[in-house]
Order: sequence, then C-alpha cells, then structure tokens
Amino acid sequence: MGVTGPPGPVMDRDEVDRALARLGAEHEAIETSLLALQDHAGRRLLEGAELTGVTKERWASAEASITLLWAYFDAYTGALRGAREIRSRRRWSSREDLVELTELLRGESVTVAGSIAGSVAGPVSGPVSGADEASTPQVTNKLSQSFSLSTLVDRMNELYASSLDMVVTADAVWSALPARIDLLAAELQRTRRLAHSVGVRPGEHPAGDDLERITRTLTSLREQVVSDPLAFWVRAQGSSAPGGGRPDTTVYDREARALEDVRREIDAVLTVRQDAEQRLVRLRDVLSRADRTLAEARTARGEVLAKIAATEVPVVSGPPTALQEQLATAAEYRRHAQWHRLSPLLESLEQKAEDELLRARESLSAVTQPLAVRAELRGRLDAYKAKVARHGLAEDPFLIERYDAARRMLWSAPCDLRVAEQAVLRYQQAAAELLTAPRVPEQGGPEDRRGEQ
Repeated sequence: MGVTGPPGPVMDRDEVDRALARLGAEHEAIETSLLALQDHAGRRLLEGAELTGVTKERWASAEASITLLWAYFDAYTGALRGAREIRSRRRWSSREDLVELTELLRGESVTVAGSIAGSVAGPVSGPVSGADEASTPQVTNKLSQSFSLSTLVDRMNELYASSLDMVVTADAVWSALPARIDLLAAELQRTRRLAHSVGVRPGEHPAGDDLERITRTLTSLREQVVSDPLAFWVRAQGSSAPGGGRPDTTVYDREARALEDVRREIDAVLTVRQDAEQRLVRLRDVLSRADRTLAEARTARGEVLAKIAATEVPVVSGPPTALQEQLATAAEYRRHAQWHRLSPLLESLEQKAEDELLRARESLSAVTQPLAVRAELRGRLDAYKAKVARHGLAEDPFLIERYDAARRMLWSAPCDLRVAEQAVLRYQQAAAELLTAPRVPEQGGPEDRRGEQ
C-alpha cells in the first residue's frame, strides 16, 4: 500500500495521466491487500472464537478498523472512478477539466460520512506495550470528514498495519502454542498410564501429584491461549513490522521440564521393576555375609577369651533385626508390584547392608586382634630361631633356655601377651648379642663369656 504525492498547482494532462496510472496501480495493490486480510486464516479464526481479555478488546477495535478500511477504500475507489470519468470526456482535457482533476487528485475532495469515520475510537489497549497504543489510529467523531487521496491512503495504511498486526499475532500464537500443548498433553497421558502401571498415583507418590498439577496447568493454559492469544505474545524490541515478535512459551516450557522430570522418575521406578529380584538377591547375600562375619567374630571372641589373658576383647553385637524386617517389607512390595515404594527402600537398604557388612568385618578384626598379635610374636620367635641356626648357634644353652621360656608363654593358654612379648624380646636381644660378638674359641666357649659378664 503506497502513498500519493502532495497537492500542487493545476496539473497538466501528462501529470494527470501519470497520477491516474499511479493511483490505479495503488488501488489494485490496496484491494489485493484488503482481500488478503479478509481471507487471512487468523481473521477467520478471530471471527469464530469466543475471545477474552486483551484479545477481545483488540479484536473489537480491529473489526471496526477493517470495516472503516473498506469504507475508505470504497470512497477511494469512487474518487478514482470519478477522476477517470472526467479524464475520459475528451482526448485533450480542457482547463476546467484539469482544474477539477487537480482538485480531485490533490485536494480534500473525498468525503466520508461521520458515522463511518467515527466508528474507530483510539487509542485502544494492545497486547504488549504502549507502542501498540501509539500506533493505533485515532478517528474524530464528526458529521463527516474530508480527505485528500494522499491522506486517505495514509489512513488506510495505518488501519491496515494495526489490523494486520493483530491478526498475524493471534494467528502466530494459535499456530504455535495449542499444537505444542496438545502434543505435550498426549505425552502426559502416556506418562500417566505408565505411572499408574508402576503404582505412581496422586496422594501416594510425589510424581503422581506432579502429573495432576501438570494436567491442570496444561488444560488451563490451552483454554487461555485459545481465548486470549495476544496475552501470550512477546513483541520484538524495536520491531514495527506486523507480527514482529514471538509466542510466549514460558508456562509451556516450565511444564515440559516438569514432565521430563516426572518421566525420569518413572524410568527409575521401571528400572527398579526390572532389576528388583536381582537387587533383592544381592541384598540377601550381603546381609548373609554380614551375619556370617558376626558369627565368626563371636566364635573368635570366645577363642580369644580362652587363649589370651589380660586383654580387653570388644563385645560382638548380633545382626540388626531392623534390616531383616525392611528386607521382608521390600520383598512384600515386589510381590504386590508397589514399585514406587520399593525404589527408595531398595536404595536405602543397599547402603545400610554395605555399612552392616563393613561393621561386621571391623568387629571381626577388632576381636581377632590379640590372636593376630600372638601369631606375629610366634612368627618373630621362629624367625630368630632359624637365623640363629644358620649361624651355628642353635645348640647354645642360654638361647635354648630363653627360646623355651618364650615358646611356653606363646603356646600356653591363656597367653599373657605382654609377658610373652617381653620374653620374645629377651630372646631377640640374646641372639643379637651372640650374632654380633667376636668369636674367640681358645678363650672359652660362649658359656665362659657369659660367666664373665
């Protein structure tokens, strides 16, 4: 839609012909634009929708603008037809014809009835910002108004731009959001069925409550989008083109993320359903190993108390009955397909079972520590005896005496570890002295040297 040139002095015939050609092309362009607007899918949807909020207000104004557009166009068409008739009277237009044509083509010669021109009030509220309000045409309610063809085109351009913006914006939101909401709702229904199959229900599992909330939100969101699409439009900064912006998908995106979180939770429950038996078998095995280790620790404690004297031996506790009860509960959940309850219980039990096995092993280590100390002293005593034998001192009476004393302490029950350790140390010291002392046979044997000491 273009704009005619400004008024001027009396036009000559060539200027008139050029103006008429330009106005004819402009008339065709305007008509094409108006017919396209009339056939626009968004306009047809707006006409048939039950609108609310901002969209209802803007569409009431847009409908009046479109009505006024056609009235202006009819007036424009009539003026152009009249000018063409004057020009077609004679091949060489007279001065009177040229004056009349100049006034018609450049002057305020097009009159629009006040009831039509005043049918659009301005400004009206827009969907996004005051920029829309400022661009909405304002029409004064007079008995009639006169326009030049140039001014009339400007008015039609303003009305067309505001009406097209409203129609394009609504159509863009309707084309984008409802379909996406429907797809998400279909995915939501599939997730709900899957959740129900694994026992994830409202009031029994947080994910079930989330599914109910998402369902309510999507239902409300779709109703709002259908009745008030302009409330879900974000205008592009600095854009004046019709439909410049994008649909506001904030609420949709939030619910899509929430549904994805629920799907992950359901997947975790499904994984539990698939692996539940194996995990229960592993749990029973771990707890059984812990029980056997504790039983071994209790047996070892009795042995230690019988064989080791003057030693504090820690008490060994029995297997925790709470874990066995929880394991039985987990098996019950599996039998009744209560996967949503089984999932967190299995995770907790697996950690507790590992902790229990570690505790049992630590208890066994603590109980058998005295036996380990005795074994280490026995090994040390025998190692020094072998070393002494390699140096030919195995028959030394003094070493034999100290070895026998240490051995009696280590192989008797109950064994006093502190006394036995001192006996082993005395044997080690005696062996070390003999191994490091110079050997002088002519001055007597080892017994003589010890006697001298």
